[in-house]
Amino acid sequence: MAETTELLLPGPAQGLGALLAVPVPDLVGGQGLPLLWHWIYLLDRPAQADLGPDGHPRRATTLRGRRMWAGGRVRTLGTLHCGEPATRRSKVLSVQDKQGRSGPLTFVVVEQQIVQSGQVVVDEQQDLVYRDATGSITVADEGPIVPAADDEWQIDVTPTLLFRFSALTYNAHRIHYDRDYARDIEGYPGLLTHGPLQALAMAEAARALGWSGPTVFEYRLLAPLFDHQGMVVRAVPEADSVTTAVRDIHGRPTAIGTLRRP
Repeated sequence: MAETTELLLPGPAQGLGALLAVPVPDLVGGQGLPLLWHWIYLLDRPAQADLGPDGHPRRATTLRGRRMWAGGRVRTLGTLHCGEPATRRSKVLSVQDKQGRSGPLTFVVVEQQIVQSGQVVVDEQQDLVYRDATGSITVADEGPIVPAADDEWQIDVTPTLLFRFSALTYNAHRIHYDRDYARDIEGYPGLLTHGPLQALAMAEAARALGWSGPTVFEYRLLAPLFDHQGMVVRAVPEADSVTTAVRDIHGRPTAIGTLRRP
């Protein structure tokens, strides 16, 4: 089990609010961090010498190939507050090898718990997938642009946005900011939009509807999303939940999620 402790400060949250143009709570006045904002705190900061050619830390396990964020489940049992220390505890729950349509896949589930003032505040499982490093990603005919509806939030995905989110999360993976590497080495048609960025956008769309408090958020990434495809986010309130989704500017769904009470 890996453990990291730090004093939570308002700066990263202010940076995320500026990046997405969303309101930042009065963190100095005692309001807590919104759902998923813990992702910009308690980060791994490996030495430069420990990074591989793709910008990711060299893996101490036998896992090889391209790492993809596939989804996850986040349960909040309280609110994280700035001005107080918090501890993140991480461990690998499971590793499974499967055969996919494009070749062998390794599915990894990582558990993370964040503790503050002696209580578990965030209980999370992240689903990661490793696939073969050969081959390329093909994008089907994208079709016409589907304008954002009145109840949708369109985010302009630029290299600057992706770079700044990588900086906020201390993510040096080159597929998010190095177009030549993404195209020539990984075989991608553009810069890859972070899975966590899509999940955060879905959570923020739900917050804009007034959703707050203890939450179980389950989300899944459906397809890669590249910078030239934009990002359109939607949240729909139900009786006791909110359904969320991300699509590209052509209407192709790339992520879905559901928020409900624990």
